[in-house]
Amino acid sequence: MALLSLALLSSGCAGYKLGPSNGLAAGEKSIQIVPFSNQTLEPRLGDAVTGQMRKQLQRDGTYRLATHDDGDILVSGVITHYRRQEVSFVPTDIVTVRDYRLSLTAQVTARERGTGKVILDQPVTGYTLIRVGTDLTSTERQALPLLAGDLARNVATLLVDGSW
Repeated sequence: MALLSLALLSSGCAGYKLGPSNGLAAGEKSIQIVPFSNQTLEPRLGDAVTGQMRKQLQRDGTYRLATHDDGDILVSGVITHYRRQEVSFVPTDIVTVRDYRLSLTAQVTARERGTGKVILDQPVTGYTLIRVGTDLTSTERQALPLLAGDLARNVATLLVDGSW
C-alpha cells in the first residue's frame, strides 16, 4: 500500500520539464526589442512598454536580450489604444468613479532577422486596475509600470510559447 501511494505521488510531476517550453535551449536565440512607438495621446507609454518588454524577456530567460542590432528576432510595436473604463463608483455618489480599469493595446510584430519571416503580428492588450485618490493623473502615472508590465508579460508569453 505504501509503495502504491509513493508511485502515485511521484507520477504527478512526470510531465514537468525544466527550461523553456518552446523546445529551444535557454539562450539559444537572441531577441532585440525595437523601441515601441506611441500613437495615443497619453505620454511616456512607448518608453514604459519598451523597458518592461526588455525586463520581462530577461526574467523569462528563453531568449538572450540583444542590444546592438544583432538579435536573431526583432520585436517592434505600435501602441494603438489607451483606455480608462469605470469599474466602480463611490457608494454615496453614483457619478464619482472610485476604480478604473486601464487597458493598453499594441500591435506587436516579431520577425526573424535572417529570413524576414514574420513570427508574430497581432494586437496584444494589457490591463491593470487603479483606485482613484485625489489626483487621477498621479494615480495613472504610478500605475503605468504595472500596465506596461502586464502587456509585456502577454507579449513574452506569445513569443516564448507560440506555435511558430
